[in-house]
Amino acid sequence: MPTPSIVAAGTPRPGELAPPEGAETVLWWLGQAGFAVWHRGTTLLIDPYLSDSLAEKYRGRLFPHARMHPPPVDPARLTGVGVVLHTHGHTDHMDPWTIRDVLRGNSPLFVAPRAERELALERGIPPERLLAVNAGERVTPNPEVAIHAVPAAHEQLETDENGDHRFLGYVIRIGGITLYHSGDCVPYPGQAELLAEHAVDIALLPVNGRDAHRLKNGVPGNFTVLEAARLCREAGIATLVPHHIGLFDFNTVDPRWAAEQLEAHAPDLHWLLPELGAPYALGPTPGDPEGASRVHGGRQRDGRVEGATP
Repeated sequence: MPTPSIVAAGTPRPGELAPPEGAETVLWWLGQAGFAVWHRGTTLLIDPYLSDSLAEKYRGRLFPHARMHPPPVDPARLTGVGVVLHTHGHTDHMDPWTIRDVLRGNSPLFVAPRAERELALERGIPPERLLAVNAGERVTPNPEVAIHAVPAAHEQLETDENGDHRFLGYVIRIGGITLYHSGDCVPYPGQAELLAEHAVDIALLPVNGRDAHRLKNGVPGNFTVLEAARLCREAGIATLVPHHIGLFDFNTVDPRWAAEQLEAHAPDLHWLLPELGAPYALGPTPGDPEGASRVHGGRQRDGRVEGATP
C-alpha cells in the first residue's frame, strides 16, 4: 500500500494560495495554528488567523500580540473555501476579522465546538453556516472529506455544563490521507490510543510548549517538541508537522532549536518544519509510488532543508 507523503511543491506566492499543477491534495501553513488544505478545487481552512486583531486588542498590555510576520494570504481574496474548522474560541483560532473577510467571497460550512456556539455566532459566523460539534462526532461535508472531532486538552480537558468539550482536535480524511490537527493541546490519558484507532498519517501539532508565567497571565500552553514526537511514536503516526511558533515573540520556540531536538531525540520520525505559505503536495509522489520522497529529519530527499519561519 502506498505510504502517504508530504512533499515541497513550490515556493510561497505572497497573497495567494495557488495549488501546483497536477497536485490533487495540497497543504499550506498559514502561521500560528492555521492551515489550508486544498483537494480537487475545494479548500478547507483550519484555525485561520489572518489579521492583526489581537494586536489591537492587546496593545499596551504585557503580551501585545504584535505579529512577527504578515499573513501569507489575504482572506478577502480567497475563493473556493468549502469548510472552515475552528478548534476552540481563542481569537488566534476563531478570529472575527478573518471570518468576516473569508465570507466576502465564500459561503463555507463552519465547524466549531458546541461549547463555543454562542461565541462563534458573536464572532460573525452566520447561524445557517455553523455546525457545532462535540468530541466523538463525525462530519462529512462532501463525499471526499470526513472530519472526526476528538478531545483536546489546552493544559487540561475542559467541558461545559452540558459535558461538551471547549477544546477540540480534528481527524480529517481527505484525498486518501488522514490528518490530525490537535488544536491547542498537551498530552492527555488515552490520546495516543484514540489516534491509533484513526490510523493518522500526518499530525499537525503545536510545539510552543508551556510555563507557569504564560499560564498565570492567561496564555495556556501546548506540547513541547519532544512530547509531540512521543505522541506520534505512541500513536503510530508517521509524520509530524510542528506549528504554533514564529508569530508572537512571547509564545514561540526557535525553529532551529526544534529541529535540533527532533534530530537528536526522534531520529526515526519523519517531520517537517513548514515554510510559511509554501505549498506541500500530500500523497504518493508521481513516479514515487512508495512515498520515497517523504520528509525525513526535516529534509526532502533532494537535500532541500525546510527553513525557519520568516
